[in-house]
Amino acid sequence: MATAIITGGSRGLGRALAADLAIDGWDVVLDGRDAEALRLTAEAIGPHAHTVAGDVADPVHRTALVERATALGRLALVVNNASDLGPSPLPRLRDLPLDAYERLLCTNVVGAIGLIQLCLPQLVAAGGAIVNVTSDAAVEGYEGWGAYGSSKAALEQASHVLAAEEPGVRVWWFDPGDMRTAMHQDAFPGEDISDRPPPESVVPAVRRLLAERPPSGRVRAADLLPGAEP
Repeated sequence: MATAIITGGSRGLGRALAADLAIDGWDVVLDGRDAEALRLTAEAIGPHAHTVAGDVADPVHRTALVERATALGRLALVVNNASDLGPSPLPRLRDLPLDAYERLLCTNVVGAIGLIQLCLPQLVAAGGAIVNVTSDAAVEGYEGWGAYGSSKAALEQASHVLAAEEPGVRVWWFDPGDMRTAMHQDAFPGEDISDRPPPESVVPAVRRLLAERPPSGRVRAADLLPGAEP
């Protein structure tokens, strides 16, 4: 089986997808800033999980992540799942601290593109795929979501261009929809988000992408899950 890099793999969708892929024999290389959370995640997933603690915005860390994946062999999938939300509660753009916005862009856009650059030679050789996790905030005008939404819009456009430039690799900018995650809770401090579906419910949509390999493009999980309109 092949190797996948999944950023932000210690919790949420990253962890859920890694656990599912590992069951099928994928080696999954996970990163995150919390080394202890990563260790516990790898312990729960089993021997197919490999961790490199660090920040995807750090180029030294990105190199270490790719070196770990390369040592395992046949890198065929990169999932840019790690994301920063920005300040919480979410500020209007007029009040957005620009230093916080710069940090967000470094993670959500620069870090993702930097990782792709390092992985492309192997992904092209393997006929692999890139999943850039995005959001409806990239295409809708939600009050307070200017920082996060614009970062995801930038990632979507970069994905669109990458798909045109690299036809040998599938590139999907993947909107998972609302999920019951720590980041989603941070976006709505003090609110009950227990009605949102768990990240595990979105994994079948990603697995369908990998199995059916539709053309590169923007994809919503809601359109791939059971019960979706054809």
